[in-house]
Amino acid sequence: MTWNVRRPVPTLRRNSPDRWERRRSVVRAVLQQARPSLLGVQEAVPEQLAWIAESTGAEWIGRGRSRDGGGEHCAVLYDPSRLRVLRWEQHALSRTPAVAGSRSWGSALPRVFVVADFADRATGIAFRVINTHLDHVSPLARRRSAELLRRVARARWGTWRDPLPTVLLGDANASTRSVAFRILTVDLADAWTAAARRSTPEWGTRSAYRPPRPGRRIDWILASPDIAVDDVAIAAVRIDGRAGSDHDPVQAVLRLPARSR
Repeated sequence: MTWNVRRPVPTLRRNSPDRWERRRSVVRAVLQQARPSLLGVQEAVPEQLAWIAESTGAEWIGRGRSRDGGGEHCAVLYDPSRLRVLRWEQHALSRTPAVAGSRSWGSALPRVFVVADFADRATGIAFRVINTHLDHVSPLARRRSAELLRRVARARWGTWRDPLPTVLLGDANASTRSVAFRILTVDLADAWTAAARRSTPEWGTRSAYRPPRPGRRIDWILASPDIAVDDVAIAAVRIDGRAGSDHDPVQAVLRLPARSR
């Protein structure tokens, strides 16, 4: 699952649908029903990560996007009874990825990605996960970020040289008609179109707390061609009219390739 859980904003009116105190129970209900083995979140702060971990029993990896490691996270949460972390790193989406908090290409804010290798405890199969949040202002930043992420996904970047089945999760702040999408889907498949089954309509994933309706999918699950997509859904859940976030989560059932000798 990928989900922009929307950071808390303390200066809102008491009855605003954006208040974390009003929507966190919906987040808990959605996650406890879906029970994702792996969840990539965007905009999450430690308070929210603690809530999600307590709600699901998940553990998480990642740091804040600021220079000191604070602020919003692109954390990857996982079920430790099912998955084991082999290695992970976090980098900035910039010309200097190793410099925490760095920005480039007209990006309005620091942007990051977390890349991690996991082993499935049930089968021993290893796979790679990339979780990110692209810039909301600069198309150039989204394009350059997509080019960097493509190199990571192809195992042609940094120390990530060992090809593995790969899943990319994220809030792209761009539609499936964007340049960033075209760059990433040269090597990765869009889970929505690749799925054997779609369990929901193609809702727009940024609902802004409104009822679900058809629209742009700016939150993506992409997978390498060796991963089969059995099912995909946009979980536009409302409880008493309340949404868990201004984005609706995208979830998929993925089937990893059999482990090679």
